[in-house]
Order: sequence, then structure tokens, then C-alpha cells
Amino acid sequence: MSQLLNNGEISSVDLTRAHLDRISEVDGQVKAFLFVDHDGALAQAELVDAKRRSGENLSPLAGVPLALKDVMTQRGIPTTCGSKMLEGWRPPYDSTVVTKLRSADVVILGKTNCDEFAMGSSTENSAYFPTRNPWDLTRIPGGSGGGSSASLASYEAPLAIGTDTGGSIRQPAAVTGTVGVKPTYGGVSRYGLVAFSSSLDQAGPCARTVLDVAYLHEAIAGHDPLDSTSINAPVPPIVAAAKDGNVKGMKIGVIKELQGDGYQPGVLKLFNQSLEELAKLGAEIVEVSCKYFDYALAAYYLIAPSECSSNLARFDAMRYGLRIGEGSAEEVMNSTRSAGFGKEVKRRIILGTYALSSGYYDAYYGSAQKVRTLISQDFKDAFEKVDVLVSPTAPTTAFKIGEKSNDPIAMYLNDIATIPTNLAGVCGMSLPSGLAEEDGLPAGFQIMAGAMKDDRLYKVGAALESALTKKWGGGILGKAPKLVAK
Repeated sequence: MSQLLNNGEISSVDLTRAHLDRISEVDGQVKAFLFVDHDGALAQAELVDAKRRSGENLSPLAGVPLALKDVMTQRGIPTTCGSKMLEGWRPPYDSTVVTKLRSADVVILGKTNCDEFAMGSSTENSAYFPTRNPWDLTRIPGGSGGGSSASLASYEAPLAIGTDTGGSIRQPAAVTGTVGVKPTYGGVSRYGLVAFSSSLDQAGPCARTVLDVAYLHEAIAGHDPLDSTSINAPVPPIVAAAKDGNVKGMKIGVIKELQGDGYQPGVLKLFNQSLEELAKLGAEIVEVSCKYFDYALAAYYLIAPSECSSNLARFDAMRYGLRIGEGSAEEVMNSTRSAGFGKEVKRRIILGTYALSSGYYDAYYGSAQKVRTLISQDFKDAFEKVDVLVSPTAPTTAFKIGEKSNDPIAMYLNDIATIPTNLAGVCGMSLPSGLAEEDGLPAGFQIMAGAMKDDRLYKVGAALESALTKKWGGGILGKAPKLVAK
């Protein structure tokens, strides 16, 4: 699309209108978007076209449309976080990610659906409606960023922004056959990202190919003085690595603890076939043990709810957002939070408040932080032996909508392979490994690298993507979702 725009074969207005038409055509089925900024997107596109006509030097993504997860603030545009608590709220400021997208002249189509306050693995916890998987409309598109991944898989948008607290970019990418990256913690600014778990949240790029993700990653990355956790260091050479794709001589570590029981046979078969392709390209495949990964899920579900309990205390019915009831401040706050939060958000607030309470803090939250340190040490030890670590992204393909909604533990297990990278602050990518033989649905291959070694994800990802495209033919997965097969 970028080449067509640069060559003058199409205009940004034409490209944007085509995607808006596509949204009108299929989003009634997919339900990827909470808000479509029809007029704003076309106005942005007209400005980009004017800049291009005047001969301005534009970024590689100038004029290309993008879908934005509805946990990132965008001035004047409804930002709900998938919650009734913020229904109708229009932020007075842009997040840094949006500021960088504007600087790159990317056209923002609208805001995508997500689990409420990014808490979930299926986008069923949205207060508005569940999003559906374009490969099978009876199935989930992953979560919490299912709206962004579904918009890509249904060709409603070529680029998207997600956020990843425990796998919310990578797990949706896996089950929709798209590509998503959780950058190194602090590699992309969190300013304007509505906080769920401040030590885990990370915004990141999503697209349908590794190179597309690389261009978007470079556009949004970099130090931001507005974010105290932002890393003040050069952005790794991400696009160059994606164009290189040479893994000859690289050591790739297969994590022993992230396969076996609980993993769908078809998912594991595709994972092993992907390893064979990397070996053919000259990579050395070795097994690595990260023994404390077995405790990652339990540690995460103490740390994340604890930070959620603290962060969501700001929704108190006093300053902004929903306000219900009359009487004392406590009565109004109780009525508002009871009505405004969904059951999963309430569950995590209660868990987190309990874990932080007097007499339990050291036993729960304190212990979880010790486990987090051990997991970080596992990564450090592993990266002294190998260049990257790999695993299946998710244990299964997309499950049916409603199948796990009444079983929180079964739902949480979807993130068993993605959570360790968030706890350690390192980076991770998911790209498609093929279609599972049991159900013909996409599976994901996860690549993990050390802090600020994001370029390694792209080098290995590009190599595998190229090999699998040749293997399957007709694109990395061999075919498109039924919804877009025509």
C-alpha cells in the first residue's frame, strides 16, 4: 500500500475509503470496532494526500490506515476501555503512541473492541459485545486485543495497535493468523495507555506480515520523557532485521516447560514443523529449561490484580466517567463501581485488594514478586546460551464463544506461554505457524528475545515467515479466512 501511495497509483483518501467500506460490509458480523471515525479518518487522509502532492518527505507508513485498541487515549475520540465505566468519555489529550502515529501520518480508522480494561483472553469481557474470529464467527478472536486482531484478519485494517499485559497482543495474533509483537517493557511509551497493571502493560504493533509490524514498531518506539519507565536508548534496527531474515548460525532455544500436557496436538505439530524449517535455514535448535516458568501463571494472577486494584481506584464517580446514585460519597462510589465494572474486573479488583491487604501482603504479593525475580533469572541464564527462545504462542487454537466464560482458570491458562515475557520485561512476537489439522484454524509460533533485543524477533520471524510461505503456498497460512476468501 505504501508503494502504491508513493507511486501515485492510489490516494490515501481512496485507500481509507476502501477500508471504511470494508468495515461497513463485514463488521456487523465481526464486531471488531467500538467506534469508527469515518469523517476524521477521511480528513486525515486528505491532509496526507496534500502533503504528498506538495512534495513533503513522508514516512513509509504515511497514508496507510490503522485500527487503534480502545485503551489508548485519542483526543476527542471516545475511549471506553471496553467498559461502561468510561462510556462516552472523550479524552482531552493524545497518548504518545497516537502522537507518533500522527507524526508518521498514519490514518486512524477508529477504536477496536477489547476485554474490559484489557482483562481477558477472549474479548468476551467487553461491556458492549464480543468480537468474533473471522476464521470462524462462532469462535473467539483472542484477548484482550481481539478487536485489533480481528480487524486485521478480516481485512478491515492493514495495521493495528494492541497492548500486552500477559499476552494480549500475541495470543490474539496466534488465533487469528496475524502477527503481533510485545516490545521490550519501556521500548514504547505507556503515556496515555489507560493503566491495568503498570509494571506489565506494554503497547505494541500488529499487522498481517512481519515486515509490516516492523515498520509500525519503528514508528511508535523510542524514549518518551512523559513516561518514567521509558527506556532512554536507541531503537533497535527492527526494519533492517526484518529485511535481513538470516538465521544461519543463530542458536534457538526451545523451552521445555512450554509444551506437552495441555497443548493441542495440531498446535505442537505445527510448532515442530516450524523448528524444522528454521533448522533447514541454518539455525541451531537446542532445548532449554526455564524451571520457574511453571510458577509464572500463579505469580501473574497475584501481581496483575494487585496493580489493577490500585490503578482502578481512580474510577471513583467523583472526577470523570460514570456516576450513579445519590447520598454520601461512599454510597455513590459503591453504586457506580457496582454498576460500571463487569464481573471479571470485579474479580480481579477483589483478588488484588485481598493480596495487598494487611497480613497477606508478604504471603501473596511479596511471594509473587520473588517468583518474578526467579523468572527473570531464568531468562537471563537462557539468553547466555541462546539468541532467542521459542514456544507455541497459545496452547490451543480459538475456542468457541462461551466455552470458557464460566471457568476463569481455564480462561487464564490460555496465557500460560505468553505471561513469562511480561513478568521479565523482555520482548516477544507471535506469527502464524500454519493451520491445525484438527480444526483448520490458525496456530501461533512465539519468539522471545532479551531486553532491547527486539530486532532478533524480526530476524527469526522474517526467516520463518518466508519459509512457511514457500511451504504452504498462497501466503503464510496457505489460505485466507472464509469471511475474506473471495
